[in-house]
Amino acid sequence: MAKYRNQLPQLSSDFFITNGGLETTLIFHEKRELPCFAAFIILQDESGCDWLRNYLGKYADIARKYNIGLILENVTWRASPDWLSNLGYAEDDLVYVNQKSIEILDDIRTEYETEKCPIVFNASIGPRADGYKPGVLMSSEEAQTYHARQIEILSKTKADMITGTTMNYPEEAIGMVRAAKQVGMPIVISFTVEEDGKLATGQTLQEAIELVDRATDKTPLYYVINCAHPSNFAHIFHSGEDWSRRIHGVQGNASKKSHAELDESTELDDGNPPEFGADNRTLLYKLTNLNIFGGCCGTDYRHIEEICKTCIPVFDQIKHNKHH
Repeated sequence: MAKYRNQLPQLSSDFFITNGGLETTLIFHEKRELPCFAAFIILQDESGCDWLRNYLGKYADIARKYNIGLILENVTWRASPDWLSNLGYAEDDLVYVNQKSIEILDDIRTEYETEKCPIVFNASIGPRADGYKPGVLMSSEEAQTYHARQIEILSKTKADMITGTTMNYPEEAIGMVRAAKQVGMPIVISFTVEEDGKLATGQTLQEAIELVDRATDKTPLYYVINCAHPSNFAHIFHSGEDWSRRIHGVQGNASKKSHAELDESTELDDGNPPEFGADNRTLLYKLTNLNIFGGCCGTDYRHIEEICKTCIPVFDQIKHNKHH
């Protein structure tokens, strides 16, 4: 049974963190081959599983140190039918990979969870096409059909929730949301934006969020922005806007480079962790309901620890002022 599926603790507006950029850590720090950025391939052997437990344990350590919640992300961003097929996996592997990715989180929750540090299992689902370039755009109906199988498999695990991660156009997000609703899975949508704060399609984040909300009767629990540096999107928010209240999380890239530049990079740009913490802190003054912080490409536990040091005092102060 999923522990938090019917009562997700991050909806209480307490401070939560997620893990950092798993794929870039594997490629650049661990020197592992990761075809198509598919992190699930490390589940193939026991040494990979041990590495993953150890990696995620570092974030659990940080969460316990600061007495905050943790949303643990699994490794299924690329574990949807097309990507598995591209990588030479059989159809049966779809079930195994998605199930195993959640089972492995169990050990971490058993070891680290406390009353003040709830640990939520989040199943990450990526786009059917590239994370930076949408390629062929699906209708929301096509997207629902495509993503339904992976979502159905995850709904039968202990996953507490699903996040559609690095989404770059609204129709695919709408399809995912409808597929999740069909099997009673709580879902969050995480959009990625370019340097101008807009989606790859040229739509504004506001247009994308409002489109998804209208088409799904506001089914997504909340929205997240991921795979973009905070300085790329901080300028798009203005106080008192209703739509931006729907954003509860950010998982920024360490680098300020564009997606095109990052795609070409042969070396890791891990930015400046203290500055990254400060850039995230800026967002607390702009996004009323922001309470979930993590990292995407180039980030690791150093960046997440800096977020904790920099953002928690401000977060607590803002919360205190709201209540008085």
